[in-house]
Amino acid sequence: MITAAVFGCTGAVGSQILGTLLGSDTFTSVKTVSRRLPKLQSAKLEAVVEADTSKWRGTMARLDPKPMAVFNAVGTTRAVAGGLQEQWKIDHDLCIENAQAAKAAGAATYVFVSSAGTRGLLSIHVPYSKMKVGVEEAVKALDFDHAIVLRPGMIIGDRETPKSPFLETLIGNLHRISPSFQDMIGQDQTIIGRAAVAAVRLAHEGKAPSKYWVLEQADIIKYGRDEWREG
Repeated sequence: MITAAVFGCTGAVGSQILGTLLGSDTFTSVKTVSRRLPKLQSAKLEAVVEADTSKWRGTMARLDPKPMAVFNAVGTTRAVAGGLQEQWKIDHDLCIENAQAAKAAGAATYVFVSSAGTRGLLSIHVPYSKMKVGVEEAVKALDFDHAIVLRPGMIIGDRETPKSPFLETLIGNLHRISPSFQDMIGQDQTIIGRAAVAAVRLAHEGKAPSKYWVLEQADIIKYGRDEWREG
């Protein structure tokens, strides 16, 4: 049995991670730390609302029972954050602080939802890519028993505020023409959430392929859809 905590539980992927955890018998206790209350409810859920993200480290330290696995699905856009500098504070600085807080709290497994295409010859110089790569490297350096990084493509599925409405609708409908082509470009948020949870279960069972495990888009499809199992 595994105890878990989730940062970013109200976003597109984070809410799917939370819902999957709550529906799984493997996870006996689930905590969330967020700026607003998640919509999902459960007897095994304890939701901590803290608008001041600088206090999240202290909040993590006080969680009881201590989470064995911590998921981080925090993310925003430049437009929502109010500029590149503000986005950096969330997508880079806060995500690293969350990982550090999880390590200090004794978490054995840490999951970070990153992004595909951030390490290309050209893309690696883009600010967004620098944020994601910086967090990935920081998570790796913290030396968790298991660190799991998911690199999904475009996130598709219903969300409160679409980041790219036209593209998300276009990619979301590609399955009508070619499901395999859609899999290469974007993944449904439910599948991403399931893949994150499946990876933690495998790590807990001693079946993770490595201590630092990166799930690319094909892996997300494999564990979140093709080989997904309830429980």
